[in-house]
Order: sequence, then C-alpha cells, then structure tokens
Amino acid sequence: MLFCIFICYLTCVAGQRSPTISFISQEKVVNIGDTVQLDCSVQYAEDYSVIWLKTNPDNPSDQTFISSGTNQIVPGDRYGVTFTEATGTYALKINKLQEIDAGLYECQVIMGTANKLKANVWVYVRLPPVISDNSTRSVITSTGSRVDLHCHASGYPPPRISWRRESNELLPTGGAVFIGQKFSIYNITKDDRGTYYCIADNGVGSGARRNIGIEVEFRPFVTIERPRYGQALQYDQILECHVEAFPSPSIAWFKDGQQLNDNQHYQISIFPTADEFTDTTLRIITAEKRQYGFFTCKASNKLGSHEKVIEFFETPNVICPPACGVDLYRSGAKFHGPWSPFITSVVMGIAMLI
Repeated sequence: MLFCIFICYLTCVAGQRSPTISFISQEKVVNIGDTVQLDCSVQYAEDYSVIWLKTNPDNPSDQTFISSGTNQIVPGDRYGVTFTEATGTYALKINKLQEIDAGLYECQVIMGTANKLKANVWVYVRLPPVISDNSTRSVITSTGSRVDLHCHASGYPPPRISWRRESNELLPTGGAVFIGQKFSIYNITKDDRGTYYCIADNGVGSGARRNIGIEVEFRPFVTIERPRYGQALQYDQILECHVEAFPSPSIAWFKDGQQLNDNQHYQISIFPTADEFTDTTLRIITAEKRQYGFFTCKASNKLGSHEKVIEFFETPNVICPPACGVDLYRSGAKFHGPWSPFITSVVMGIAMLI
C-alpha cells in the first residue's frame, strides 16, 4: 500500500515539473554560403510548443517565425528543423547562408499566452568591408585651415580603417599610416595636397579602398630661371618665369610699372605644364636701348599675388640662344670679334642676292 502511494507521488511530482531550456548553441561566426546548425535542448516540454524565430533586438515586434516543433513556418528550402528525442534537442539548420541570415535567433517554449521560456543565440556572417557613402569623397580648402577626413565602413568582423598617401608619401601627421575613422590635418599647406587613401580591411576578401583628393588653394609662388639676361642690340631675348598656384592665376609682365601686351616689341606666352603649375615667357623682339632695364613677372589669384624681377642688360656680343634662331642679318646690326669683317661681308652679300 505504501509503495503504491510513493509511486503515485512521484508521478504527480513529475507531472508538475516545469519545462526548462537546458542548452542553447553558442554564437556562430560563419561565411556566406555555409551551413549553420543551432541546437536548443528542452526538458519536460512534451506538452508544449517549441518555436524557433529570428528577432530584432532593436525592434522586438520585428520577428520572423521559422518553425514550430519540427514544422517549418517560413517558406523556402534553406531551412530545416529536426528533433532528437533522447536529448530533447530541436536543431535548426540553415543552408546556403546569406547576408540577411545574420542576426539573433531565439528558441521559445510556449507555456501560455504571456508565459514563455526563451534562449538566444547570435549568428554572425563574415562580410567583406563596404565603405559607406557618408565618408569623405574630396576636399577643397585653403592654406592654414583644418581638414577632417572621415571614413566609415560596414562588414563583419568590424573593419579596421587606415589612411595612406599616394606613393606611400609621409602623412602630414608623420609616418606612412594612420589608424582610425577620422584623419585630421591641422594648418594645412600646399604640400599636403594630393590623393589620400582610406582603406577598410577585416580579413574577408581583399578589403575596400576609397581615393580622397585634397585640393589646397594657395597664393601664387613665382620662381625664375635666372635673375639677369643679356643680349646685343637688335637681337631677341626670352625671359622665363614659372608660377605655382591654385586656383589658376592671372599672369602679367611689367616694364617700368607699365603692363606689357603683345606687339611688335614683345610677345607673351602662357602655358600650363602640370596641375597647378604654369610657365610664362616674355620674348623681347629686336632689342632697343629703351628696352633694357628691369621686367617684372607677376601672378595673382583670389588669395594674393607674388612677383619676381628680372634684369635685361645690353651685351657687346650676340647671345645664342635665342639669337641663333633668328635671321643673321638685321638692318643696322653689327658683328663683333676678329671675324666680324668677314661675317659682315658675307651677310651683306646674302642680303644683296635676296
């Protein structure tokens, strides 16, 4: 009689045991295209529904129910649920993983309308870096300013952001590489202009890179080949001047405070040689006494101006070049040196034949 009562007691106690989730898989980190299996082991849940679903921690109402028991709810052949009775394990298998499969999965035992047991497991899908559109694309600034370059990238694992300069030149901050999403240049100079690379890498794929161009506006800087040029009377000479500026400058030549223009005495040429570099020449045609003196090459833009002075002086002998590229005979020209009588007679003879 006592034995029967004991057996009845054990049966009643067993019938009153509440369901428990005894095991849930640890987080999974997988690649696109892989297969992942999530296990949820439950005890004393024979009379309850066990559900797998995908949930959004930021929005609890955003849920996708995948299965109830071993019955699949979400359509498609990528999902499958099996049950192992010996361990009470419901195994959710997802095939051909896609990016959208990353997230938080939840195993639930439904005990009532407002009474549920829950256990969660994260699934992370390795994704190559993608640089976001809100990253810096290009910058135009002025000397002395501060420039902040931003680079944001998505992917898993979270990408590491690094900065380099074209041709591995040193960065304005020193060194060849800077690590971080934000790269700042203080008191920028024209030497800091150029192409910078934002590189995102997380070990998945070959990484991502964005080229960011920095243009620095600066006042013109004028240089000259020589401070003095000489030439004999009645012969040409070319004065040279080089300008570095951004934005493009206006360039002018002056003599005794008067701006020069193309005419029978002067010919001005202006031509770009590279980005932000311009060359200009002033050709003095058939030099006269009044043309000797000081010439000014001046370049200007919205940030300022700069100029250089070149002296043009008379020489007793013809300077070649550029005189060797002009006619030997000029009216009134005189040749100097021991061979001058011979050269003069030859030139005069050629002139008479013409």
